[in-house]
Amino acid sequence: MTVQVLTQRALNRALLARQHLLQRRQASAADEIEHLVAMQAQVPNSPYVGLWTRLEGFQHQELADLIDERRAVRLGIMRNTLHLVTARDCLGLQALFQPFLGRTLLTSPFGRNLQRMDTAPLIAQATALMKAKPRTLAELGTLLHTRWPERDAISLAYAIRHLVPLIQVPPRGIWGKRGQATWTTAELWLGRPLQPKPSLNGLIKRYLEAFGPATVSDISAWSGLTALREAVEPLRPKLRTFRDERGRELFDVPDGPLPDPHIPAPPRFLPEYDNLLLGHDDRTRVIDHAYRYVIFAGTLLVDGFVHATWTIQRARDSAVLTIEPLRRLAKSDRITVTEEGERLLNFAASGAGRRDVRIIAVATTPPQAPQLRR
Repeated sequence: MTVQVLTQRALNRALLARQHLLQRRQASAADEIEHLVAMQAQVPNSPYVGLWTRLEGFQHQELADLIDERRAVRLGIMRNTLHLVTARDCLGLQALFQPFLGRTLLTSPFGRNLQRMDTAPLIAQATALMKAKPRTLAELGTLLHTRWPERDAISLAYAIRHLVPLIQVPPRGIWGKRGQATWTTAELWLGRPLQPKPSLNGLIKRYLEAFGPATVSDISAWSGLTALREAVEPLRPKLRTFRDERGRELFDVPDGPLPDPHIPAPPRFLPEYDNLLLGHDDRTRVIDHAYRYVIFAGTLLVDGFVHATWTIQRARDSAVLTIEPLRRLAKSDRITVTEEGERLLNFAASGAGRRDVRIIAVATTPPQAPQLRR
């Protein structure tokens, strides 16, 4: 039987449709977060922009209420990075990722500083300290160091960050508010235990619904989980399969949308680290390899592909959205990009008296990886 080959553009349009970037979805923020499984949240305001660009009529307060009311939380989960998930998914999925977090501790400098240490008493002590009140990692490390003075304080705190599902509590993550990053355990914050045996099959299916069609390597790159071939193979009878232009096998849910590859795609602004850009091992369905490092900035999709980076600068009574194209924008695209940029400013800087959109000169060199601070 001949297997259908999906072009790069076909994969692009499938991804945009499933990410609600061809047309904004009419749904609640909680429904969209669960559809996406999790949203990158290293930058506290990123999920707000990510939801605005995907949902019709989304307002900041809707997400702020979810976080304040403990119906959505920010915690380290996939790839050991901070994500926004619903409380239900936090409890229902976290156990899938906890072994990975434990393994990353062993290979980290923090883990090497704690060799041959019994971590059970450490976890018990840290949990007791956070039960009293949420703690910053610095505070938690200092308090744990008083009991284990022979161990490095920072390593003690980061061991807990890896070994225990920790929630970063509000006001961190609330639009317009600031606060130190303070943590407590998921079970303490949500008042319920984690589900002990989550469904990996269910996670794979949900990934394909939001990111498919995709290879096994794509699923692994998105989740951080390994050895997934043995989990995907038993699902094969319930999945569709395709090939990409390089001959790689793609898996998909039976009813996953596959729009016409030539359907127009409107400009869309994405926040830093959006999983649209990180959800595949091969990201070229949405971003050229030369531009792979732009994920560290806000990005702009034009015709479905990353075409520019963007920033918003705030002053006392003004806000300027600056767009730096990676390649030349056609005149018609400049018009639609400016119109969408004005809508972004109305959302992200509604209190500014003067709001401007500026498209500057095309970047002369591809973005580079950010330098690590020493």
